Amino acid sequence: MTRDPDLLDFELPLKDARLFVTGHTGFTGGWLVSWLKRIGADVAGLALAPATEPCLFAAANIAEGIASTIGDIRDFAAVRDAIARHRPQVIIHLAAQPLVSKSFTDPIETFATNALGTAHVLEAARLTPDVKAVVCITTDKVYRDQDWVWGYREQDPLGGKDPYSASKACAELVAASYRATLAERGNGVLIANARGGNIIGGGDWSADRIVPDFVRAVTARRPISLRNPGAVRPWQHVMALVHGYLMLAARLLSGDPSAADNWNFGPSDEAARTVADLVEQLSSVWARPEIAYAPGSFPETRFLHLDSSKARSLLRWAPPLSFADTVALTGSWYRDFSASPAEAAQITVGQIEHYCNALRNHAGR
Repeated sequence: MTRDPDLLDFELPLKDARLFVTGHTGFTGGWLVSWLKRIGADVAGLALAPATEPCLFAAANIAEGIASTIGDIRDFAAVRDAIARHRPQVIIHLAAQPLVSKSFTDPIETFATNALGTAHVLEAARLTPDVKAVVCITTDKVYRDQDWVWGYREQDPLGGKDPYSASKACAELVAASYRATLAERGNGVLIANARGGNIIGGGDWSADRIVPDFVRAVTARRPISLRNPGAVRPWQHVMALVHGYLMLAARLLSGDPSAADNWNFGPSDEAARTVADLVEQLSSVWARPEIAYAPGSFPETRFLHLDSSKARSLLRWAPPLSFADTVALTGSWYRDFSASPAEAAQITVGQIEHYCNALRNHAGR
């Protein structure tokens, strides 16, 4: 096969491959599908209708050029039908109830979506002959909170006090069961779990998240309310996580059984900053809203940090963005979108190209 000079090594196996993305209407899903379309993959997706207005899915025309199905992963028949219809080689399972705040108001939906929904996706995957690999996306919050100053490693205990964290830890156990005992009773699909830290980037308008709250404050010219300004989070751009997911998917598609494991994808120590630091950096990129302080309405973990040395060593995952780069890309996406909403797709693809060029330059050092 002739090598495509425009693609990075990890992108090559995914060109023309059939991929199925759950949660493709969401924030991370929109970036993932945009990247896959740029590579030249054959993409299908299953997800609920977008949960916010505006949303990246509509703004950046994510549905264009893919087979998009609106459906619920809590409905096993819908999941199995969609996967059987597309016959994917790789499934990237992003669909989830992703909000800690909502998990307190609707814990049943949270557990049903995140735990049972994951079982539905994996059951359909093992029963579909073409499926070679599944990447299940969870979160850094699957770890039992021990208030450590060092990073959590893949072998550390799972836990989760709030319903969101507990439901994602349940999803990890579901995936581990399928990987250990059920995959071999089906098509032998390789299954990996990917645990990502706090992500930011353009196109997120979710409730109770700091960057969307900042954007709403700037555009509405009203104060931003910070409930926990001293909380330290490992901020990274959504593209860094998508980069990791694609590297892992490519390794699984190649048939590497060692990749069927748990993987952390977190930023460097330099990117672990407070909420207040993030707001200050965003303000320098776009505009500075008035800041108000308010008590939180639900408990939050004070510090979370992942040890990603395994992914950096074995997958050679090396995101090229500093904390300042991450915030600059995030702020400029919203700034440019605010000035020209019709350009959302071009802004998004342009940032993906910027990231890939940074990877090339980083590898050439």
